[in-house]
Amino acid sequence: MTAAPRPAREPRPRITVHGRDRDVRGVALVLHGGREVSEARVGAFQLAYLRMVPFAKDIARRGADHGITAWLLRNRFRGWNEPRQDPVDDARWALDEVRRVHGDVPVVLVGHSMGGRVALRVADDPSVVAVCALAPWTPRDEPVEQLADREVLIAHGALDRMTDPRLSFDFARRAKIVTDRVARFDVRGERHAMLRRADQWTRLVTGFVLGALATQPGDPRITNAMRQPPPEGLRVPL
Repeated sequence: MTAAPRPAREPRPRITVHGRDRDVRGVALVLHGGREVSEARVGAFQLAYLRMVPFAKDIARRGADHGITAWLLRNRFRGWNEPRQDPVDDARWALDEVRRVHGDVPVVLVGHSMGGRVALRVADDPSVVAVCALAPWTPRDEPVEQLADREVLIAHGALDRMTDPRLSFDFARRAKIVTDRVARFDVRGERHAMLRRADQWTRLVTGFVLGALATQPGDPRITNAMRQPPPEGLRVPL
C-alpha cells in the first residue's frame, strides 16, 4: 500500500526530556508505536506515545546519578508510511539532536511495536551502542546488517496478536549472525500493550539500558541469555 503525499504544512517531531539536561554521559532515546499507514498526527495523549512514558521516567530516575537522561520522541505521523518511512526520519533527526545538544555520548534506543522496528533500523547511527525492541514489528525481510557490533535485546509477549512473536524470533536468529550480543525474552501471559506485567517490562528495559551504558553491571538474565547459543538465548521465558 502506498502512502499519500506529505501534507503541504508538516508537523514537527517533538522531544520530551526526562531527567538531567547537563553533564549527560549517555542518552536513552525512547520511540513509540504506530500504524503501518496513517497520516494522522501524533498527539500528546496518543496511547502508543503515553505507553512509553513510564519507561523514560524509570530510566531517567535510576540513571540520574550516572549522568543518564531519557529522551521521549513524539513522531510527526502515526504511520510508517512506506516508502517514506516517516518515523525513521524522525528518529534520525532525534539522534542528530542528541549530538547537537550533548556531543558524542552513547545512545541506547528503546522502541515498542513500530518504534521497535524503527529502533532496529536506525541502529547503524554512530552514536548507538545498543537497541531494546519491545514487541517489535519485524517483517520477514527486515534487514539485520545494521546491528553489527551492537547489543540487542528483544522482548515479546507470548500472547501478542498485533505483532508476531514468531517473526521477532526469526529476526533475532538472523541478527545473531551479525552480532553475538543478542538476547530475546518470551514474556509469558502478556499481550501487545505490555500492561499485564508492566513492572517486569520496565525493570528489564531499565536494567538493559543502564548496563549497556556501563553505569551498572548488566542484568544477569540478559548477559546469560547473550552467552547462550541460539535458540536457547532467544527464547528465554520471563
